[in-house]
Amino acid sequence: MTDKAPICWALIPVKAPGEGKSRLAGVLDAQARSRLVEAMLTQVVEAARGSPAIERVCLVSDPTRRNGDGATVIQDAGGGLNPALEAAVMALPAPAPDRILIVAADLPDLSSPELTMMARVASNVIAIAPDRHGAGTNALSLPFAIAPEFRFHFGTGSYAAHRAEALRFGYTVETMLSEGLEKDIDEPADLADARSNFQEAF
Repeated sequence: MTDKAPICWALIPVKAPGEGKSRLAGVLDAQARSRLVEAMLTQVVEAARGSPAIERVCLVSDPTRRNGDGATVIQDAGGGLNPALEAAVMALPAPAPDRILIVAADLPDLSSPELTMMARVASNVIAIAPDRHGAGTNALSLPFAIAPEFRFHFGTGSYAAHRAEALRFGYTVETMLSEGLEKDIDEPADLADARSNFQEAF
């Protein structure tokens, strides 16, 4: 008899429509930014839904956001990204999963196998996928048992901060490096990684 596979849910934080990617305002107008945000979100949701290791996909966002592709929408409690994620963890519907995988919504090359890799780490592991600069965090996989006490540090320097937080709990840290996980879209220089996939957004 084989052990039952752990249940993993993906949490994807996304700003309310019209509020995302303000740092691209100098090169994309509001409509183009909105199209790009939605195209990248669709890519990330589809990658999560295509992973056999992820049972449920949740969007942490404005409650008016569409419930597209069967994703569960959990209301953004406000206060910024990290407080919103901490509140979302506490608001997840029962029964709780064994593991949660927090994934950035702006990863245009993300694939299902990359998320499966993040979701299927050992139970004593916290997996962190840094951005292309090795500074930020684009995905974070951790056991749900510690999630309510885990302090999220998404933003500048979050990779090191999340690593320190994982070690504080006594967990092994695995750094996940792959093209789809590391290439987020924040600055105008990053747009080359999105143009080939989302020409309709430009």
